Parts: sequence; C-alpha cells; structure tokens
Amino acid sequence: MAFSPTPHLLLTAPQLGLLLVSTRKRRMLTQAAVASRVGLSQNRISYLEKHPDDISVKQLLSWCSALELELRLGERDTSVVSISAEW
Repeated sequence: MAFSPTPHLLLTAPQLGLLLVSTRKRRMLTQAAVASRVGLSQNRISYLEKHPDDISVKQLLSWCSALELELRLGERDTSVVSISAEW
C-alpha cells in the first residue's frame, strides 16, 4: 500500500518541529543522515528539532528537500473556524 501524503496546517514552531521529527523517523533517517543532506552537524539537527523557531528559511527549505516535503504558502481561509492551533 502506497503512502498517501497528508498536508499539515502548521500554526506554531513546535508543530514544525514535530513534523520534521516524525517525517524523519517515518522515512527511517537518522539525524546524521539529515544533517549530511542539509549541510549541518548532527548536533545542530538535534537542537533545531527541539527549537524549530531557530530554523532559518534556507535551512527549512533544505530540510524539506532532504525529507521529500514541499513547503506551500497561501492565504489563510478565514471562513473556516479553527478548532485548535495544536494537533
């Protein structure tokens, strides 16, 4: 059965950190493997997974590429009532 990607609405930096960690683990990649692909040290990847608010845009785009994620931006649909900012 093929994996069906589900888009995630991210509203907070901690949600970004959780998504990066869960995707890395689902793809069975170590922090060292991601670090090699992103051009950072394993220690820096570990830190950024715990402190995603410190990730630069350049790092985020490289990280998304390494994990085969795509980053999309668009205007928020304000007609939909948000149940919660956390998942």
